[in-house]
Amino acid sequence: MRYYLAIDIGASSGRHILGRMENGKIRCQEIHRFPNGLTERDGYLCWDVDRLFEEILAGMKKCATLCKIPVSVGIDTWGLDYVLLDRDDKRIGHAVGYRDSRTDGVDRSVYNRVPKSELYARTGIQKLSFNTIFQLKADDRLGRAEKLLLIPDYLHYLLCGVSRTEYTNATTTGLVNAQAKDWDWDIIDRCGYPRRIFLPIVIPGTTLGGLLPEIAARVGYDCKVVLPATHDTGSAVAAVPSTVEDILYISSGTWSLMGVERAAPDCTPESAADNFTNEGGVDYRFRYLKNIMGLWMIQCVKAELNDIYSFARLCEMAAEARISSIVDCNHSRFLAPESMIAELQAA
Repeated sequence: MRYYLAIDIGASSGRHILGRMENGKIRCQEIHRFPNGLTERDGYLCWDVDRLFEEILAGMKKCATLCKIPVSVGIDTWGLDYVLLDRDDKRIGHAVGYRDSRTDGVDRSVYNRVPKSELYARTGIQKLSFNTIFQLKADDRLGRAEKLLLIPDYLHYLLCGVSRTEYTNATTTGLVNAQAKDWDWDIIDRCGYPRRIFLPIVIPGTTLGGLLPEIAARVGYDCKVVLPATHDTGSAVAAVPSTVEDILYISSGTWSLMGVERAAPDCTPESAADNFTNEGGVDYRFRYLKNIMGLWMIQCVKAELNDIYSFARLCEMAAEARISSIVDCNHSRFLAPESMIAELQAA
């Protein structure tokens, strides 16, 4: 029996899913689950990537305990966020999260170099204040950096020692040309970002190599590291059970994504005006979609209440409540408030 290990890490939790083929169907078994979230470090909201990697290894060890050794492993996460490595391949500082306020107002600096309309026409990526292109403008570490690795690329690097940038996640940065399907070097140059930090872009299905010897020793086996669509929505859309072109999908998580899959991007001014995005998908298709506030607000409320209520109970309580107000859940005030409950009450 051949097993394949998929590790999906979202903004609030991660899980290891062990899959196998049986009578033409994919059978899946969840073998490990762990929490995730932003923590404040040195004044920034950051991801604890060291702990995430330890959880990755803990789940991989369970495969050995179950005597179900995978032939390959791949990781997907959210988009946008990254780590920087120095010339010795050591991480520089923290993995700052996209909800951190450091990007407030920096979009103007980027648009002074690349007009907003031109940026959309070339990349097809919607304007979000925390896109990677804006995060980099607020980052003072670039002069010391030799490599930029998006979060799943960094986790794969820790497993196998090979550093590459996977295509679907790269497109979320706002630095990939939608037509060329590669880094837009003109945009990168005009923004003043060093070319050296941007690694070759590779597609889902690329085999990076085996586990590093020290990692294989820790988990109890060796296996191949094979890239999935490392942007979680890219993997979700690839798994939509339909071969019909004219379908609409909704992917629900910390963010909810609603859209269609297209063979070509729509980078027109009309599309830009409606703030649709053209994210890269498997087989170079495009996920033409809207980003919508998903479960983030209820996740924050649950955490603020010290997790004493389940999500189901919170929904029941909300349904029972009487409220005449209409709250714009997509308002920027809800991106990272000190208190989600207080922000909702004030809205």
